[in-house]
This record gives sequence, C-alpha cells and structure tokens, in this order.
Amino acid sequence: MTLSIAVLDDYQGRSADAADWASVQDSKLTVFNEHLGDDDAVATALADFDVIVCMRERTLLPASVIDRLSSAKLIVTAGMRNLGIDMAAARARGVDVCGTQMLGYPAAELAWALVMALFKRIPSEHQAMRDGLWQTTLAEGMSGKTFGLFGLGKLGQRVARMAQAFDMKVIAWSQNLTTEAAAQHGVEYVEFDALFERSDIISVQTVLSDRTRDKVGARELGLMKPSAYIVNTSRGPIINEKALVEALKSGTIAGAGLDVFDVEPLPADHPIRMLDNVVLTGHTGYVVDNLYPLVYGQAVENILAWQSGTPTRLLNAE
Repeated sequence: MTLSIAVLDDYQGRSADAADWASVQDSKLTVFNEHLGDDDAVATALADFDVIVCMRERTLLPASVIDRLSSAKLIVTAGMRNLGIDMAAARARGVDVCGTQMLGYPAAELAWALVMALFKRIPSEHQAMRDGLWQTTLAEGMSGKTFGLFGLGKLGQRVARMAQAFDMKVIAWSQNLTTEAAAQHGVEYVEFDALFERSDIISVQTVLSDRTRDKVGARELGLMKPSAYIVNTSRGPIINEKALVEALKSGTIAGAGLDVFDVEPLPADHPIRMLDNVVLTGHTGYVVDNLYPLVYGQAVENILAWQSGTPTRLLNAE
C-alpha cells in the first residue's frame, strides 16, 4: 500500500530537494506551496493523507481538524514544540506527532535586522534611492540608548549580546526573571511597567502562552516614549494587534518591526500593511537556507523510524 505524504506550507519550494524522500519506499509525496486556508479547507485537503509534515505553526491542526483526518497516522512538525497542533486530540485518534531539531540563532538575527532597519531608516532610504532621491530621512544613533527585552531566554540572551556590542544599555523583564539571573548576562532586571517606560526599543523574545497572550496592550504601549520602537519576532498575539495599530497610527510610539501576526499569512488588505512607520517581514525569523535540509531530513528520519515501529522525537507520548 502506498504511503501518502503531505508537506504543508512550503512557500519557497525547498522541501522536495532538501531531503531523500525516495528513501521512504512505496510512498507518494505531495507538496503544498501555498497556505491551505481555514479549518474546513485544511481538513478537506488532507483527508486522505497518511503522513502530514508541518513547517512550524503555519497551518494549525486543532482537534476540530484532526478529528476529520480519517487517514492520518503520523504528523511531523518542524521543531520540538508546536502550539498549533492539539497533541491530545492526535493521541486520542492514535496519531503520533514527532518533531525535529531547529536552528537556535536565526530568529535573533532577524530581530536585530529589524532593530537596525528601524533606527537606520533602511527601508525608506532604500526606496528613496530607487526613486532617484538622496538622504530623505535622518537615522538615529544607537550607542547609549536603552534596549528592552521582554524575555531573556536563549534568544533573548543572543539579542542582548548584540545590543551590548552597540554600547546599548540592556534591561529585561519576564515572569520568572530575577535580578541575579539577568546580571549574569550583563542585563538589568526591571519591573514590567519600567520596561516600557525606560526602553528606546523593546524586543519581544518570549513564548506565546495563556499568560503572555495580549500581554502588551494599549496600556503598555501608552507607557512607552513617543520616540520608542517595538520589535516582535516571537508570536503575534503577544501584542494586542488592534492596540498596536492604533498606537502606530496615533504616534503613541514611533514605529515597529514585525515578523509575526495574529493571522498568517497576513491578509493583503490588513491595515498594518498601510502604515509607513513599520518594517514588516513574513514570519521569516527562523527561515534560513540551511534550515530546510535539517528539518526535512529529520522529517524523513521520523517517517522511517515510525514505519519501523520505533517513533523518534515523539511529542505526544501516552
């Protein structure tokens, strides 16, 4: 019997060549290069596949979808955590969910790229040069400015080191952060409100959870300096999107660098696309050229191990 494998959301068309899918004998690979759509569209498109390979949380697989995937036996996700998959629902249907390793640095690099783009006005100056103009904006110096981190985990620590290399003062807050733990990284621990009041730029480097969803809203944005920026390369819903749009429109804050959004892909008519004080990327923080051989190579390993009856990197063990 042929094993049917679906690869989802391969926007850049890299999956087929990034791994040895032919090593999975008697299989047929189908690659979806565009997002499938809402839950009904996902459930319909994937109803007949035995194996589903997801790239992080680009396509959500809640219980309402998993319960309609009558043929599914294995789900493989990029990364060892995927909040978009209902692990318990998959287990209840006897579907194994396995993960892969990820690279630990690309999201920090993109966060810093957005920081630089904001301070140095790179998108506007690039467009001005394309239009035949010269020096249309005034960049800001970064040395001596205060860099705020919402989260000081592994990614936050990387971003902190980058800020320190630019002679910026780094402050941080997270739920379980202490003065002593922050000091180990040359960072000052501050209270939550002080993070917003003192920072010239804030980078969100925390995970999405029930306690961080909408953690940054109109009140927090209102505490920021009118000259300050916010960068989010973590997850969109950590910042209340409506409040952020209003703060950007009204000049409550100077601008934002955003890689993540409430709805992804970001709708073409979304109001945030129309603002001239934002720098936008399409959830590319973890996407670099050497990621795909790692992720899809381990996806194939997971499928082969599952076929042999010994699933590897299992995320929803009983």
